[in-house]
Amino acid sequence: MTDDMILLVEDNADDEALTLRALKHNQIKNEVMVVRDGLEAVQFLFGEGSYSGRDLDRMPQVILLDLKLPKLDGFEVLRRIRTDQRTRFLPVVILTTSNEEQDRAKGYGLGANSYVRKPVEFSEFIQAVKQLGLYWLLLNQNAPAAPRRV
Repeated sequence: MTDDMILLVEDNADDEALTLRALKHNQIKNEVMVVRDGLEAVQFLFGEGSYSGRDLDRMPQVILLDLKLPKLDGFEVLRRIRTDQRTRFLPVVILTTSNEEQDRAKGYGLGANSYVRKPVEFSEFIQAVKQLGLYWLLLNQNAPAAPRRV
């Protein structure tokens, strides 16, 4: 697959390792940027805090977003992504253990492109990541980048 970046927003070290292992198992060789809380995700995307000076022309091809995050939860991260012209069209896949109907409704209501429940079995998770990779990294045509203000 391509060398476009994946942003993984995940605070659980075990789920992070599982996701990275599943990506590797499926030959998805994209760079994966991992941030471990909602505030860090926002700072990365908008070049703030420790990410000030980051090349904002280089945005993730897809964001894998957990919901239950410290500092800012996944819903707030998604809200901020969708309300900024620079990021509003970035594909966001909610990747969570939550199977709550209200979480799905709120995620889609805030503009998530997809909602995927993390399977408990690793073999199921490998298949889910394979399908995510095939669709979001190979088949999906992202929206054009927003023009930068000078």
